[in-house]
Amino acid sequence: MNSAVARKRMVAELVKRGITDQRVINTMLELPRHIFVEEAMAAQAYSDGSLPIGEKQTISQPYIVARMTELLALTGREKVLELGTGSGYQAAVLATLADRVCTVERIRPLAMKARKALDSLRLLNVNLKIGDGTEGWPEEAPFDAILVTAGAPALPECLVEQLAPGGRLVIPVGDRVDQKLLVIRKAADGSVTREEADDCRFVRLIGKNGWNDE
Repeated sequence: MNSAVARKRMVAELVKRGITDQRVINTMLELPRHIFVEEAMAAQAYSDGSLPIGEKQTISQPYIVARMTELLALTGREKVLELGTGSGYQAAVLATLADRVCTVERIRPLAMKARKALDSLRLLNVNLKIGDGTEGWPEEAPFDAILVTAGAPALPECLVEQLAPGGRLVIPVGDRVDQKLLVIRKAADGSVTREEADDCRFVRLIGKNGWNDE
């Protein structure tokens, strides 16, 4: 597999589907997505679909990674919270586009694999911990941007509280099968606006402020 050629094809498809943020495009053109999936699936890493990564979890399709990142409108100066590290690929994208990333994963084997992949790319601005992402990371708050990579039954208020004035939060909210991407913006005066973006389909956000693990 020529990964550089595969990435060019992947990014061309993202642009065709409406991704316009040039920083997001450049980042996804450079990052080796195949190191974040199982070796047996490396040939499928650049197709526009989700892939299993073990522990009943998936790596999101490239389009949804690009779309959610684009909605955050990162400039490079932000401190970002990601909930649901998974494979680590989304964290890698964020780490390339922001100043610092704090990411939380509840499943230890996935967190260990993600850390190894991130370290192999020398993405040293990623702080990863194992825990309940639905509670955010209050010790590190406030955050300029928050990205949730699993579907929640409702918007956890604690995440809104951990968002800095002027910050953006992107989260899938809905039932166990289908969700809507919500974009939450907190103004300088602390007021909050809520906008619906795309339809989407994610694994469930498990934890205290999400779905229970049953």
